[in-house]
Amino acid sequence: MPSTTTGTPQQQADASLSHGLKQRHLSMIALGGVIGAGLFVGSGAGIAAAGPSIVVAYALSGLLVMLVMRMLGEMSAAYPSSGSFSAHAERAFGPWAGFTAGWSFWVLLCTAVGLEGIGAAKIVTGWLPGTPEWAWVALFMLVFCGTNLAAVKNFGEFEFWFAALKVAAISLFLVLGTLAVLGVLPGTDSPGTSHLTDFLPNGGEGLIIGLLASVFAYGGMETVTIAAAESENPVKGVASAVRTAMWRIALFYIGSMAVIVTLVPWDSKEVVEKGPYVAALDELGIPGAGQLMNVVVLVALLSAMNANIYGSSRIAYSLVQRGLGPAALGKVTSGVPRIAVLASSVFGFACVLLSYWRPDDVFPWLLNMIGAVILVVWIFIAVSQLRLRARLEREAPEKLTVRMWAFPVLTWVALAGMAAVFALMAREPDTRVQLYSTGGMTLFLAAAGYAWQRARATKG
Repeated sequence: MPSTTTGTPQQQADASLSHGLKQRHLSMIALGGVIGAGLFVGSGAGIAAAGPSIVVAYALSGLLVMLVMRMLGEMSAAYPSSGSFSAHAERAFGPWAGFTAGWSFWVLLCTAVGLEGIGAAKIVTGWLPGTPEWAWVALFMLVFCGTNLAAVKNFGEFEFWFAALKVAAISLFLVLGTLAVLGVLPGTDSPGTSHLTDFLPNGGEGLIIGLLASVFAYGGMETVTIAAAESENPVKGVASAVRTAMWRIALFYIGSMAVIVTLVPWDSKEVVEKGPYVAALDELGIPGAGQLMNVVVLVALLSAMNANIYGSSRIAYSLVQRGLGPAALGKVTSGVPRIAVLASSVFGFACVLLSYWRPDDVFPWLLNMIGAVILVVWIFIAVSQLRLRARLEREAPEKLTVRMWAFPVLTWVALAGMAAVFALMAREPDTRVQLYSTGGMTLFLAAAGYAWQRARATKG
């Protein structure tokens, strides 16, 4: 049966974790969390497919993400937990739901750690040719594993400065780009609307590809609700992060896409080959722009590695504390779940080794398996919020410090949007494989979670 508790057991479990994250850490994690590597690296393919309509694609997916973050914020402010949406799903529907949402997200984060390490190593080996990629990945993994093993405040400090650099870089880009668009940047002429005339160059199909690319670029925002459980004031931290999510998405994602497609022809080869931000800066004639953006992308990748090791270890810890995983992962030393940190790092590095050892079969299968996990997580968030909101209003309305807008209408709108994304994925050959692979993993985990739940009930 779904849990009817107010969340005290999980909060007691989280009490053994260190609460070393300050409000400045949490604020910058929330701010930097929306500026992921996907924005800098992956948006070029979306622009090449959708043309200027990529702005519409990012706006539509951005609206969906805003709704999801608002729902997650409502539940996380009421029930702060290192398990975040996994703990909320368990509270709403029972242990099987928490098991499914939590372990699928753990696999996603650990795999992402490996992918980000590979991406960062490629940049460094471009600067230092002849050095082995795997050695750089191992070095990055050791640094961030060590950081996360030491104390949560170390994670917070790394993320604070990583996020500060990313925010400064993209803010400078937006200022320079806007001045160029307006024709007031010295040495540049405004392109006007000359690059926007062919708004849908590849028709609706191109817009769909751009929309799917933009949806997955938003992944990673959930980390702030996991980190909030180890902050000085979890409820205040979550509330602040969620309430400012709208302008951050609008400014950093939608704003930068609008600047890029105005400055650079959508069909320019440089958009894909160099990346859209480098292409735009080259268009402005800024010297050293390519290397500068490579540094920013490297920071974004390292930041994501750090955040994903942290997030995966806390999700694993929370699952174990709720009886949904091997007990060894729940051991806490000096306020840190060190075994969970090590396990998550080892899994991530194993993914890196698979990319070298089995690049044609096992590694692609793993990538396809995690392809749509973020959408599965979002669905768990939405359906959990539908159930928990009614329970909160009935049992503890004072905990509703963050409220979902126009409940339940916009929750159902968000679910309809997710269903539409699934339908679009089923239409495209590349994403169809991801959809089926993720669906298979989700069904397997749901069955395993239900069996675990039944076994635990029998013992109890």
